[in-house]
Amino acid sequence: MMTLLQTNTSATQSTLMSQLPALDFALPPNLEASQPPEARGLARDEVRLMVSHYRDDRITHTHFRQIGNHLQPGDLLVLNTSRTMNAALPATLPDGTELRLHLSTQLPAGLWSVELRRPFQTATRPFREGEAGTVLQLPAGGTARLLTPHNPALRHCPAQPVRLWLATLHLPLPLTSYLAAHGSPIRYSYVPEAWPLDYYQTVFGNEPGSAEMPSAGRAFTPELMTQLIAQGIQFAPLILHTGVASLEDHEAPYEEYYRVPGQTAVQVNQARQQNRRVIAVGTTVIRALETVTDEDGVTHAGSGWTDLFITPQRGIRAVAGLLTGLHEPRATHLAMLAALADSCHLSLAYEQALQQRYLWHEFGDLHLLLP
Repeated sequence: MMTLLQTNTSATQSTLMSQLPALDFALPPNLEASQPPEARGLARDEVRLMVSHYRDDRITHTHFRQIGNHLQPGDLLVLNTSRTMNAALPATLPDGTELRLHLSTQLPAGLWSVELRRPFQTATRPFREGEAGTVLQLPAGGTARLLTPHNPALRHCPAQPVRLWLATLHLPLPLTSYLAAHGSPIRYSYVPEAWPLDYYQTVFGNEPGSAEMPSAGRAFTPELMTQLIAQGIQFAPLILHTGVASLEDHEAPYEEYYRVPGQTAVQVNQARQQNRRVIAVGTTVIRALETVTDEDGVTHAGSGWTDLFITPQRGIRAVAGLLTGLHEPRATHLAMLAALADSCHLSLAYEQALQQRYLWHEFGDLHLLLP
């Protein structure tokens, strides 16, 4: 049986990571979704759905189109309405080395958090050999200047490899127009073929800003949402612009921009007061809601950049359920799941997902965690 392990971390890593629980298991390559479900002959809402109840360990295997069978009238589903950007750009170092620049998070004062990677054909891990002050050439005369490592602990360790940098961009066009003309969706080695940006959007996304798709909501269709509303299911929106998700070496999560509208806060509070279930559609939704939910469980409107790291020790206050994808072994997102569900339950659910051959990653299958 898989178990939740305690990760040992080095002194240079965040103390938040020192007690990180993580499911340790082998993920077979053939369970990594390598293309959208549409390319496999499925509609968006025909991906598989595992429904697990963390209070009594009941587990059901179904398809996303039947999610309404597992929801109740009055359930409040909170959606991340951020749209995905063409956040990957070809870039060239001064010595002619060709790379890809991944735009992760737009920060105040014109700064960006960015990641460098080798060309896609060889990019299994980030390019960690950048130097502060380096200017990368981008298409159509654009440039990106690396300023300092994003992780403050690395700023005085010049020999330490760096994955994420703080950088400034100088572009000949407004950002949205520039990325539309020269960028492409971020993808990794398990997706060998390029897919248009539309495949990386949810049907309810309305504000560009995510480096990677908030993929837990991908399987919703307008028809299914209409059916759920008729069933008495409620929806509420918020924004969290997701950064690059390739956390490695147990990095602590970095800041991301969020905005929780006042009406969404009202809906969440009313649902909790009336003992109705609040269900987050994606870990990004939990991160945003928990940022603005106080110790008494009251959710407030708010916006800004959050670096909140949710662990079992910290707990979850705002939601009772979560719709999410399947996460990689020892991924930091599993600490958030362990804050919601009993660790033994997560082990059972992931054993089932492996036995039933669910598909992982943004084009894969989904997991609905309920009380």
